[in-house]
Amino acid sequence: MLATVKRAWWRRQLKDDRFAFLFEPPPPDEAVSIDCETTSLDVATAEILSVGAVRVKGDALLTSERLDILLRPEGLLNEATVTIHQLRAADLARGLPWDQAIGEVLRFVGSRPLLGYFLEFDVAMLNKYVRRLIGCPLPNRQIEVSRLYYDWRAQQLPPGSNIDLRFESIRERLDLPRRAAHDAVNDAILAAMVYLRLKGGWRPRMR
Repeated sequence: MLATVKRAWWRRQLKDDRFAFLFEPPPPDEAVSIDCETTSLDVATAEILSVGAVRVKGDALLTSERLDILLRPEGLLNEATVTIHQLRAADLARGLPWDQAIGEVLRFVGSRPLLGYFLEFDVAMLNKYVRRLIGCPLPNRQIEVSRLYYDWRAQQLPPGSNIDLRFESIRERLDLPRRAAHDAVNDAILAAMVYLRLKGGWRPRMR
């Protein structure tokens, strides 16, 4: 009930009806795995450097339907950021302005549920930009894959056991292929693999 009231309030705040599709019913059995690479983990001051997303439909990971966008930052990059993400100022100079990039993200995502690892942070970062663009936050349902993993693992262990929720530990436990870290598309694909493995216990089909 609370979620319905919030969505109705956000719909009234929408200042650009070109994005009214965000409030439509989502396509059945579809979701979008999403990840952002940022200048820091401080939502208040960080900027998004890149957004990666991939669609999931049923038990299929649609790697051919992916989004990989660089954003042109408004501030200066520090050495630590370049080292972690391997994104130089010269690379990001070819990125999109924030409003164009976020518009593309919204059109790719549509009204589909969002899934990801540490998704709360990614959505908070996206909403810094989304609110500026359309006047309201993302209304999409959110699926945190580490929560799904925790619930799955807790069924296998004695009560009170420590459960390692590091992304790499989850990947190893679920026997998923290794992908380069700190890359938005790779992290989105891995989160989608975790979701599909936990959703049905099978290896995800890629197409």
